[in-house]
Amino acid sequence: MEPKDRWKFCVKLWIFLLLFAGVSAQMNMYMTKTEVAKVMGMKAELYYIRDDLVQEAALKYDMAIKTDINSLYFNWRTQRQVFYSMSLKSENLWLMSNPGTNITLDGEVPRTETTFEVTLHCTGKETSEVGFTMQLNLTLFSAKNITSLNFRRRKTCIIDESQKILLQTPLAEDKPVEVIFAGKQPTKTVTSTSMFYIAVGVVCGVILLLVMLVALVHVRSIKSADPASETSSSRSAHKTVTKKPSPNSYTKANGVNGHANGSAGKPHNGYIGLHHQIYKTIPETPDYTEKLHTITIERSLITLEDLLLEGTFGRVYQGKLLTTIDDEEETATEKDVLIKTVSDQASESQKKLLLKESCSLHGLSHRNILTIMNVCMETKPMTVFAFMNLGNLKQFLRNGRVGPGDTHQSISTKDLVQLAIQISHGMMYLGKRKVVHKDLATRNCVIDEDYNLKITDNALSRDIFPGDYHCLGDNENRPVKWMAIESLLDKKFTAASDVWAFGILIWELVTLGQTPYADLDPFEMASYLKSGYRMPQPQNCPDELFSLMACCWALLPTDRPKFTQLCAALTDFHRALGIYI
Repeated sequence: MEPKDRWKFCVKLWIFLLLFAGVSAQMNMYMTKTEVAKVMGMKAELYYIRDDLVQEAALKYDMAIKTDINSLYFNWRTQRQVFYSMSLKSENLWLMSNPGTNITLDGEVPRTETTFEVTLHCTGKETSEVGFTMQLNLTLFSAKNITSLNFRRRKTCIIDESQKILLQTPLAEDKPVEVIFAGKQPTKTVTSTSMFYIAVGVVCGVILLLVMLVALVHVRSIKSADPASETSSSRSAHKTVTKKPSPNSYTKANGVNGHANGSAGKPHNGYIGLHHQIYKTIPETPDYTEKLHTITIERSLITLEDLLLEGTFGRVYQGKLLTTIDDEEETATEKDVLIKTVSDQASESQKKLLLKESCSLHGLSHRNILTIMNVCMETKPMTVFAFMNLGNLKQFLRNGRVGPGDTHQSISTKDLVQLAIQISHGMMYLGKRKVVHKDLATRNCVIDEDYNLKITDNALSRDIFPGDYHCLGDNENRPVKWMAIESLLDKKFTAASDVWAFGILIWELVTLGQTPYADLDPFEMASYLKSGYRMPQPQNCPDELFSLMACCWALLPTDRPKFTQLCAALTDFHRALGIYI
């Protein structure tokens, strides 16, 4: 080989090695030589993940932490998008509080070499060894690589002499009260004089509490006896509904595009589990229609056209909405809309339920969320939404099956994954707004001809899709076969229960609108799910999608992935499908 050719070959080989090194370096997590020497007394790097491979031997090693070590340091990096969630727990809070960390408990693994710290805080109340665990959940590139790592460590805590405190408080002629904390229950010496003062304090507290209760009852009685505020508010509400809006006021109330400018009320929340929270999505007071006054319009602005869906008392129409009026040219612009209403036989409770459920997403704004535009409450209620010309997703999937006489184009796996990604984006937005949907399913989604998808509320779904709802003896129709185990047993609805329903929804997508658990009695759902029963992998379903479904159906809410992790996994799978399809 000529020297010139040999030089070109060396340059190409060097570039290839650099590129190969860049590709092969994926996810790594380890302790540096310095940290291992400090903790274990050895000079070596300790890898927990090396180039995407989990080192099981390192994870199973139960490491003992010396008394003088109060912090552990871990290094990690990745070359691709990896999401994580972390939990830290002490096995004995009396000896050591839960460990802390200098990073957030959930987020994305950094792309550059980064060190994070785990701090250990002994209480100093007793000398003993205490164990603690760090659980790290990683979403690695695709649905089948949602991995949980469990680190167990043991630290020796010693008693802190400063915990022994002698408190002396002179009480008249009595001896001082002595309280000593030495890792045991405190001992107190209480005199008769101190008992007297305690009794006096208790009596005074009871008297003060009674006075406050009497004052509260008195104030409430005054408010209930004075009807001025209620009368004035009801008059103003009646005036807002019945007043004929001028063209200018209509445009102002509904914004440039005819959408409401109102804002949703602040949801209540409470903590449950590790990652997910409970939120209330629909106001329980009878005054929920108050927030619809800004978007109330006259019946003359709505034109009903084709009947799209029909139930026992519910109707869904395609129609026209008069949106803008030009005073000078006396012209009007109409736009296609979706209109939900009830039949003449509907009861008052059914009318109220339509309004209540239609406004559950009012005030939200996202490209994958369909919110109410307007409402008309003359004669019978009508709720107006933006029109999506392919309509209800459940019906579209069923019509999209390949078979004799089918006029629709078959739906590809890549298209189905893209729909799932859009739903995950919408649910991520609801999560940020602390809203739980409670009824996520294909029947509550709509799409247009470009496969743009929007999540809707569940107004009229019970009436139009009665086979998807069941009553379990409590006079309440619920989507039993879409509900998580905790929702069935305890009526707990969280972001984690929406994740469970999302897994069922993906199963619907893959099966083109089939009914889940079709052969299972609704009354047996809870016991079957609790015993570990789940639906098998559908025919022609990719392993990645089925693995993602299985993650969504974990028994414990804290074991289910977040929508951010699901979105990342679906996006990665969609990108992989694009390479081959």
